[in-house]
Amino acid sequence: MAANEDIRSRVKEAGIKLWEVAEYLRVADSTFSRQLRRELPIDKKQHIMNAIDRIVECKAEREV
Repeated sequence: MAANEDIRSRVKEAGIKLWEVAEYLRVADSTFSRQLRRELPIDKKQHIMNAIDRIVECKAEREV
């Protein structure tokens, strides 16, 4: 299993791209990709999961 598989799966299920999460977090997508190579601490993961949720909410609001 790849590092941070839970984040990668959540992004895929949400129908968004990793670069969108990086942009929301205000980091370069290359930096974000590098961060995902090694398992992240729980607090960092939670921050990213919250960002994913917010991106999905924003997209849903734009579609209405």
